[in-house]
Amino acid sequence: MRGVWETIPLPAFFRRSARFDFRAGLPDASLFPYRTWRRVVARALRSREMTAGIYENPAGNCDLRTAIARHIGISRSVSGSPDDVIVTNGTQQAVDIIARVLLEPGDVVAVEKPGYRPPKDLFKALGARVIGVPVDSEGLVVAALPAEARVVYVTPSHQFPLGMAMSLPRRRALLAWAERYNAVVVEDDYDSEFRFGGRPLEPLQTLDTTGRVVYVGTFSKTLLPTLRLAFMVVPPSLREAAYKAKFVTDWHTATMAQNALAQFIDEGAFARHIRRVSRIYSERHQALTAGIKRNFGEYLDLVPSSTGLHIAAYARTASADDIDAIASRAFDLGVAIQSFPLEREPQAGIMLGYGAIETAQIAEGLRRLRSCFDERMSRRSKAA
Repeated sequence: MRGVWETIPLPAFFRRSARFDFRAGLPDASLFPYRTWRRVVARALRSREMTAGIYENPAGNCDLRTAIARHIGISRSVSGSPDDVIVTNGTQQAVDIIARVLLEPGDVVAVEKPGYRPPKDLFKALGARVIGVPVDSEGLVVAALPAEARVVYVTPSHQFPLGMAMSLPRRRALLAWAERYNAVVVEDDYDSEFRFGGRPLEPLQTLDTTGRVVYVGTFSKTLLPTLRLAFMVVPPSLREAAYKAKFVTDWHTATMAQNALAQFIDEGAFARHIRRVSRIYSERHQALTAGIKRNFGEYLDLVPSSTGLHIAAYARTASADDIDAIASRAFDLGVAIQSFPLEREPQAGIMLGYGAIETAQIAEGLRRLRSCFDERMSRRSKAA
């Protein structure tokens, strides 16, 4: 067995549930339009593709790719034809495909630090050398990118885990850097459908004029993670190789799910769902942000964010060990939060999601979390 597998943990956090669920990256499953979905699934079962019983195009169902291209063109100004769209089993497979297309063992991949761990582990598993690049209030620090990087993986619309958006000057600088060093930028636009203030910045893919950006989107945040449906928009120069990489990976994503989602988008149900849940998530974002500012001022510094399904806060004085102890104690009280360490730095922080917790539960969840901070920090103060 290759040694790299000893360094990659299996996810365990999502196996647990809690009454006050502040875990990041989870939508509210109770808001999913199950009745409409059952109807489009029933119709999909009777579709020509299903009754034919044959394998699908590796890039995906033509109707779904057309629907996705139209949707992201309207909602995110992402340019691309249906031929540029590849349907995948989640974001992770999209990243895997582009890595297979572009990377040789030993090639350098630049990722955000702190950043989303699963793609980092994936690149390592494929034999790449992964280098963390710091972020600041404007996003990835382009000046710190290693010149030898072949791929740069970023979350520019809602940096994970901190939550800031990459500024327009920084976006332009990143694209200029990619052109100068002949690199590809993987833009993970994982939850930007939910925006609660300010003018949305153009995706990197929209600003790209030289075919340097692979745009990745997912339905895990807008619909359900259990559907395992995502997509990527690739430049024409990478299209055929990406089709082949999808084919050798798993041939194609489940036909029935693709067919159902295509109908769901085409009949307007997806757009209606986004409008409905956006209003609810906006209320939760406001309640959670206000609660942190009002009740955690001596413990946490909130990172400004107006996008997505989570917010983040730096710990003022608590160490990573303190935050882990607080998270453990909070879970005993029915409150689930996630911590994040700042690599090779003494500061730590927490992420608080608002997708999976009802608005009415936020205040009580924060009250219990505050008691955990009080208890831990008081004990540390007495021990000092």
